[in-house]
Amino acid sequence: MNLPNKITVSRILLIPLFLIFMLVKFPWGEWKVDDVTIPVSHLIGAAIFILASTTDWIDGYYARKLNLVTNLGKFLDPLADKLLVSAALIVLVELQLAPSWIVIVIISREFAVTGLRLILAGTGEVVAANMLGKIKTWTQIIAISALLLYNLPFELIDFPFATIALWVSMFFTIWSGWDYFDKNKEVFRNSK
Repeated sequence: MNLPNKITVSRILLIPLFLIFMLVKFPWGEWKVDDVTIPVSHLIGAAIFILASTTDWIDGYYARKLNLVTNLGKFLDPLADKLLVSAALIVLVELQLAPSWIVIVIISREFAVTGLRLILAGTGEVVAANMLGKIKTWTQIIAISALLLYNLPFELIDFPFATIALWVSMFFTIWSGWDYFDKNKEVFRNSK
């Protein structure tokens, strides 16, 4: 396994650690800013999510720089993204920091595109994420990070950045999903 793929696997391995800090009630106290109270464990969990998210850029950078792009990497990278984002979105619903219907829309798109990738893989085609898919991923990461941080520091100026970021990420999620299916619609026309 090459370096970029090891970095991608590390992103997957950080997910259980993220979940522990977000869902287990640790007696470490809370951090209060104005009217917002954040458990310290949630700040640690948010930091783990942000760290795991940055590995998405790092693995891609090294794969291109060292010419180590592989079919395994093309498969693992979007899978790691989907696992991390889905876990974080479900946590946000559990913590009542994100509306479940938006999370359902986003996760449904991820399942649909994963299904399409499996169909394409059956024809021997492994498709890497395109630029719109990468924008979708980064808007999701920004929105999730802001929500995990309870909209700080924007809460101090009463600006709903996290909510706006979530809506933007949903827009790009739907658009990139539509684009992915539109560009690969031939696979459905050719099936019998």
